[in-house]
Amino acid sequence: MCYNRANEWMTGERFACINEVTTMKLLMAVVHNHYRAPMEKGLGEHGYRMTELSSSGSFRRRGNTTFLIGVEEEDIERVKARMKEICLHVEEGKGPPKYVSSRFVVFSMDAANAHVFANFPKA
Repeated sequence: MCYNRANEWMTGERFACINEVTTMKLLMAVVHNHYRAPMEKGLGEHGYRMTELSSSGSFRRRGNTTFLIGVEEEDIERVKARMKEICLHVEEGKGPPKYVSSRFVVFSMDAANAHVFANFPKA
């Protein structure tokens, strides 16, 4: 099925449509800032698109970035493995950050039934 942003049915050869059902997941990865730039570059080079948010709070304190990454369910382990490779590569050059218990934490959410609660289009 192919739909545009207005949920109108799209037809024709120029539209790439998915004929089979795929389960999309939203990965929320809280990454220590020591790895932020290489993580963004490394995941981008492998075709993963993401949104980057600066984050702080009681969960991971300061000095972290949250990446929101949309992936198909079967890609989750590949993304996590790639993230680990990136961190190890950074540590080969810069060394590990001090006083950090983990490099990143990843949460996965089902994106199949996501609903837009607020949408403010341009006037």
